[in-house]
Amino acid sequence: MTQPSSLLCSTLFTLVFVCTPVLSAEPTQADYYKITSIPAPDGVVIEGGSIEILPEGKIAVCTRRGQIWTLENGGSYPDNDAKWNLFAEYLHEPLGLAWKEGWLYAVQRPEVTRMKDEDGDGRADIFETVSDAWGINGNYHEYTFGSRFDKEGFIWAPLCLTGSFTANSLYRGWVLRINEDGRMIPTASGVRSPGGIGFNADGDVFYTDNQGAWNGSSSLKWVKPGSFQGNPNGNIWYDFTDGAIGKRPIDPPYTKEGSRTVIERENIPELVPPAVIFPHQKVGNSPTGIEADMTNGKFGPFAGQVFVGEQTHSKVHRIFLEKVNGLYQGAMFPFLEGFQSGNIGLRLSEDGKLFTSGSNRGWGARGGKSFAFERVDWTGETPFEIHEMRALSDGFELTFTKPIDPATAVDTSFKIKAYTYIYQKAYGSPEVDPVTPTVSVASVAKDGLSLKLKVTPLTKGHVHELHAEGLTDRESRSPLLHREAYYTLNEIPE
Repeated sequence: MTQPSSLLCSTLFTLVFVCTPVLSAEPTQADYYKITSIPAPDGVVIEGGSIEILPEGKIAVCTRRGQIWTLENGGSYPDNDAKWNLFAEYLHEPLGLAWKEGWLYAVQRPEVTRMKDEDGDGRADIFETVSDAWGINGNYHEYTFGSRFDKEGFIWAPLCLTGSFTANSLYRGWVLRINEDGRMIPTASGVRSPGGIGFNADGDVFYTDNQGAWNGSSSLKWVKPGSFQGNPNGNIWYDFTDGAIGKRPIDPPYTKEGSRTVIERENIPELVPPAVIFPHQKVGNSPTGIEADMTNGKFGPFAGQVFVGEQTHSKVHRIFLEKVNGLYQGAMFPFLEGFQSGNIGLRLSEDGKLFTSGSNRGWGARGGKSFAFERVDWTGETPFEIHEMRALSDGFELTFTKPIDPATAVDTSFKIKAYTYIYQKAYGSPEVDPVTPTVSVASVAKDGLSLKLKVTPLTKGHVHELHAEGLTDRESRSPLLHREAYYTLNEIPE
């Protein structure tokens, strides 16, 4: 039997090698965003509640244990050693930091305090009370969160209720505004259990509220001055406002027990519905810090959108907001996961680095660690994602970060369902009033960067949960990195 020559063997081997398909793995989060854990000093617990960027790139983080630490090289670790310094201690669970004109302001449970390192040794030596115009009584639940300064020079502070159902201390269940001169303005009522407060790209103020009494599910809420946010337990303090916020709204339910927010809005003019609802357990249990992307693309393709921390699931959500008929509404998209503890504080630096701080004390967190301080860097690669989800009169318009493959922009690539929650004094709510609309692709843009979906029916007041399993991008035929979106439809555009 004639043996094949070595040349023939080589040729056959080559043909087999070339013809065998190479299957590449689907893209993952790590291809686009890298999470770096920055270790704390030995024996130090950094249960961070808020983060602020100081001059010369230093970072300040306040902890639930009453300390404020500053960090050098937070943006360049591990290439450079992380250098921590104790700036202040013995505060009362601060959950807000803001820097202004040489002072670091901290929002503690009982007051807003400002501090300064006058002798230059890295430690605060001047402490001044800016405002203590609200009450505390020692209840574990009476947290006070704080924003940075707004464009008019005010810090915004939402105050948790006492426990989950009462307001046993002055202004519990309210959002207050405090300026550097100590002036306090009662601004909105109806708060239950906030987890953070911040601004969107336009400078409007939002806070996150957690599922519980009068909150069927957790949500992102717009703090319109003079508004009622839905929980009436703190409305007992209207008599102390001297008319600064207007009259006390009617206590819900106006119609019947077990109502819906969309119904109660018709009878309680001050009631502002949640801008974006986070379906409980599906996307998280405890939303926290709020940070708008003002980096002009240095943190990826989501400039102008809002990121929201998630404590229980150790995540960060991405939020697209729009105003329809004078009310904010929009979509929540999954964004980042895999953090080591429960995220509370978020801060995005001007050069596009997202810092997170977290804790799991009091509530468990998927990350597993009792605390963590971490940094997220964009790799420079753009993920294939739904960029925006806008409401139309008969459906939604989706935009994308990359052109879609038109062959996959078909009806069967999309599924949608809608539901809402009971508006009630009982704790939380299941999903109720389910609707299964029909969905079809109405049009696809020539550049592949957007399409319109016809959705019948659209239901005012419902969360519209979209799944886009079949879509792929035009170039690599890869699926969406995240295939779900949750749009809260407060108003249907005309």
